[in-house]
Amino acid sequence: MENRRFEDRKEPEIVYSKSLKAGKRIYYLDVKKARNEDLYLCITESKKKSMGEDEAPQFEKHKLFLYKEDFAHFTEALQDVVKFVESQLGTIDAREEWHPETETAETASAENPSEQQEESKRKGLLGFFK
Repeated sequence: MENRRFEDRKEPEIVYSKSLKAGKRIYYLDVKKARNEDLYLCITESKKKSMGEDEAPQFEKHKLFLYKEDFAHFTEALQDVVKFVESQLGTIDAREEWHPETETAETASAENPSEQQEESKRKGLLGFFK
């Protein structure tokens, strides 16, 4: 006998989404609507797994669900951690955008390094959240 509870479930509606490419990883920040009409944040990390040349690429995904009642505490803790890391390492340079089909990161940084360094200083470590 099949369990119909799972068959009738549909994926929660995404009401807002933002993606962030970071090297070989992509982070998806999706605001979803629960069955009770409440909103929550789903953060997904998608990382391409190394496969053989003749095999189709596979992706490893990890999800984190963050509910509205935890937003303030999560944001405060994240900012605290970022401040600590910056106090230990100084301003963190933003990661350069990665385009494997056109160029390597070293090629991109060699083209206009001073402009990229200035943008990195303006953004800081939390710049991708803004």
